[in-house]
Amino acid sequence: MNFLELTQKRFSARKFTAEPVSQEDLDYIMECVRLAPSACNKQPWKFIIVRSNEYKEKLWGAYNREWFRTAPLYIVCMKNNTACWTRPEDAKAHGDIDVAIATEHLCLAAAERGLGTCWVCNFDPEVMHQLFASDNFETVAIIPVGHTADDCVCTEKKRKTMAEITEEV
Repeated sequence: MNFLELTQKRFSARKFTAEPVSQEDLDYIMECVRLAPSACNKQPWKFIIVRSNEYKEKLWGAYNREWFRTAPLYIVCMKNNTACWTRPEDAKAHGDIDVAIATEHLCLAAAERGLGTCWVCNFDPEVMHQLFASDNFETVAIIPVGHTADDCVCTEKKRKTMAEITEEV
């Protein structure tokens, strides 16, 4: 499949089967994450793979939705606030952008392997800080990963037209 087909295939999956994600698929996905670009190649990130039932239950405390509980694993995407590149002209830190690029590599790599994902940013940041306490790292997103259930709703993609999002000068 080409890149356009891959982007058309990827959607926010909100229901998963109990089938575990293979180590081979996880290794592939994480290698794609590892190779993601970042500003000045700072790579200001850490990705925590959550498979244990103990930590899954703790994650559910940060985002308690029934569909979220169906994922066989989660990847917590974190940025290092002290290691990200900052634009000198206005002190804009690029950590969120860098982690977002790597996270979308994760989602697209998973889709290529036939797995579903969903960006979860609507979590309780205090719970996440308690779970993965660090002065330097902050959770940006939680990505559930798994085999999409047959009855998982995949709504038609509704996107703005090209004319609405582009301008040529």
